Amino acid sequence: MAESDSWQEAQERKIIMPSSNIQWFPGHMTKARRQMEENLKKVDFIIEIRDARIPESSRNPLIEELAGNKPRLILLSKKDKADPQLTKDWIRELSSENQEVMAVDLIRENYRKQLVAKSLKLNEKLIEKQKRKGIRPRALRAMVCGIPNVGKSTMINTLAKRKAAQTGDRPGVTKSLQWIRLDSDLELLDTPGVLWPKFEDQEVGIRLAALGSIKDDVVHMDDLAIFCADYLMKNHPEALLKTYGLEKLEETPWETLEAIARKRGWLQRGQVDENRTMRSFIKDIRENRLGKITWEIPASKTEERDSKPGEDLVKNTDHQNDQMNGNDMNKQDDSHADNIVDNNIDNNKEETE
Repeated sequence: MAESDSWQEAQERKIIMPSSNIQWFPGHMTKARRQMEENLKKVDFIIEIRDARIPESSRNPLIEELAGNKPRLILLSKKDKADPQLTKDWIRELSSENQEVMAVDLIRENYRKQLVAKSLKLNEKLIEKQKRKGIRPRALRAMVCGIPNVGKSTMINTLAKRKAAQTGDRPGVTKSLQWIRLDSDLELLDTPGVLWPKFEDQEVGIRLAALGSIKDDVVHMDDLAIFCADYLMKNHPEALLKTYGLEKLEETPWETLEAIARKRGWLQRGQVDENRTMRSFIKDIRENRLGKITWEIPASKTEERDSKPGEDLVKNTDHQNDQMNGNDMNKQDDSHADNIVDNNIDNNKEETE
């Protein structure tokens, strides 16, 4: 399907309809899955890294399948790019007896002690069992896993205080398994980012692609742009108005994107340059130019919002106003987020060991 056809179709039908199924499973990931399955036998628990902007979509069903009942510590990375209130909601949503959750800024925070503390808490039963048997508790062993581009290698390098893993702002950089001794209490097994063969829910694929977890050459950029514009119009209209200097939003996502293109001068011979518009809009999203956006809402919050129609849209707009007013585009001030996010998220700023 041609890109222009897809845009026109979306405009006329006023719906979001991905033009093709997203499938991406390189050969090295098939091998990585087999290795992960084998190495899970060597670890006590799992550290799964997800993107705080898409905590559900960045969950890998393959990890669910392979992990079984092993304890799990979920790290919501890139919290500095996500809505802080929704991050709190997601932490509550995902936490359970066998599952700890913490949100982190992998680059700017020192979360090492909190990570070790939560790992010890999560494995209290194992440690007590070893003590009862007269065994001196050994270092806990954790497998670090997640989908591509959520920050696994960045985390490993930060915690190891050396370049233990190759990093890059593109999916599929880490392609081998390696052990990293963090300290006397914790050893980490880094693994390649693994995606599952096919997205049954195409919106999951769209969200992952929009934030860069899937290579751009396997998706239609128009699908991403229209989907994101539609979500922002419904949930963060003020972000679009303020970022692009619009007086109002148009009726459809495409018409709003067209208005943005004309405002920004993304034109070719006086007409909207569709390719440039799509790519520039997605680039703005990936570079956080629209503020701190979380692209999916916990089920409990969705049910609550559905029971009170209209209220959340007003709260969302007010909340977004607060964020955008204190947001100097690329140089955002995180003090507001630090003040409102509870200790479960923001007690990571300890002195470097």
